[in-house]
This record gives sequence, C-alpha cells and structure tokens, in this order.
Amino acid sequence: MDKYVTNLQWSEPCVIVTGAQGRIGQALRVQWGVAIAGLRVLWSSRTLNQDIDIAWDIGKIPHPVLPKGAIFLHLAGQTRGDAAGLAENRRSAAALREAAQSCGARHVFFMSTAAVYRPELTPIDETRSPDPLGDYGRAKLEAEEILRQPGSGFGLTILRLGNVAGADALLSSARQGVVVLDPIPGQSGGPERSYIGPKALAAALRHLLTSAAQGDSLPEILNLAQEPALPMADLLTAFGATWRFGPPREAAIPRVALSVTRLKTCIDLPEATASGIVADLNALKALWP
Repeated sequence: MDKYVTNLQWSEPCVIVTGAQGRIGQALRVQWGVAIAGLRVLWSSRTLNQDIDIAWDIGKIPHPVLPKGAIFLHLAGQTRGDAAGLAENRRSAAALREAAQSCGARHVFFMSTAAVYRPELTPIDETRSPDPLGDYGRAKLEAEEILRQPGSGFGLTILRLGNVAGADALLSSARQGVVVLDPIPGQSGGPERSYIGPKALAAALRHLLTSAAQGDSLPEILNLAQEPALPMADLLTAFGATWRFGPPREAAIPRVALSVTRLKTCIDLPEATASGIVADLNALKALWP
C-alpha cells in the first residue's frame, strides 16, 4: 500500500478524500470514480478494500507518505456520540493539519456543519459568529479553529454543510416507517432546514477542487447548501413518505437556513425545491435504495 501511494507521480495535484466509506464519501465515489476534471482522486479510509487507495485511521496512526502538493477534502469525522466520542473531530483535524503540512498540501477543504451556528429565523451567513447549541457543533467548531491556526502553509476552506439528502436523519428515517414532525406555529410544513442533493453536492465540490488546483482564490469559510430552506413536510411528501405531526415541543427548532450568497460567487447551484432535492437523491438509488 505504501508503495502504491509513494509511487504516484502526477504533473497536476491529486485530491485526497478522507472518510471515503461514509455516506457522503460513498456518494462522491459513485459519481467521481478515480478522477475529476483531470485531477486524480485518492480515496482514504480507516480500512483498505478494492475501492480505497489509502488506509489511514486519522488521528490514531501516523499519516502515510502522501503525494506532494495534494489537495485534501476532509470528510472523516464523528457525527454522533457524547462529548468524549466527538472529540475525535479535534484529533483528526490536528492530524490532518500535520499531514497537509508534511506533504506541502496546496489546499485543504474541511467539511464542517451548519450546527456551529445558533439557529435563527433569518438566513445565517458566514459573518455570523458561531454559537453551537450541541456537542457536535462545538466539536466541529474546535476542529475548525485547529485548522485556522496561523502558519499552516496551505490554503484552507471550511465548508459549513447543510443537510445532505439521503445522508440526513429525516429522509433516512422515512424509509423505516411513519415520520413524526414537530409542529411549528405559523409554519404549515413544520420545521425548515437547508438541504443539498448528493448530485448538487458533488458538482459543487468538483468546482471548488478544480478551482483550488488552478490556484484560484477561495473564501476561508463557505456555507454549502441550496437555497431556500425547505419545510420538512414538503420533502417527506415529495419523497412519498408517510408522516404526521406530533405534540408541540418547546425545544423544537423552527428553522435553520443557511445564506449561500458567498457560495454563489463561486458556483451556480440550482434553487432548492422539495421535488428537485428528491429527484437528485433518486438519481443515486443504486447507492441509497
């Protein structure tokens, strides 16, 4: 394995995608294969199989020898668990920074989350000070701060991701039975969230990666979603799911809406509609049946 990695010789930078066996990583592998727009894609995960190029348990073992001038797309991370388990996000961010410095990385894209923001009724842009409510958001924000420390020597773009259709809790649970939504006063479709389809996500990331390879200037922080935020009931109906409203909950969050004005200066993404997001997801039914 080390021989395969160290023998790579490319005139253009390689893209190293960590967390390749996660749900988002799987969706990207299906769509990208081994190359995007002339960039060789190397898939990294904890365990090696025929689809994985680099076996690297980030933060637990030293990084392997990596191609010089690589571009990283860091998807690996812990999304569930208690505060101690979620600390893996900080450890992997520190290990990523070390590996990127060691190989003279050109750029690092770090997949963060909308959960670093405090939910508001109005769309949240990247100038809003992070104020996470939960342990996951706090762990991701701490990981962001590790990567943003000065002196790294590589370009950095933090991607604060909305809900990815098919990798999210809502549409995943819709396959299991009746979904119960929180009723929200004044919102007939229940809670509203920012979404992006897996095909739209792959297209956006492809554009950002190729821009980095070309040496284009990129923002340090980008919200990543399609606008506008969508009612959960509309998504479930478009998906053909069975749902109902449960009793009112004081802790229910009415809306998490990301502003993507900054993203639109880099990428042209389609407007979010419930039918469009579901059609995007259904295009990958072989992956997420």
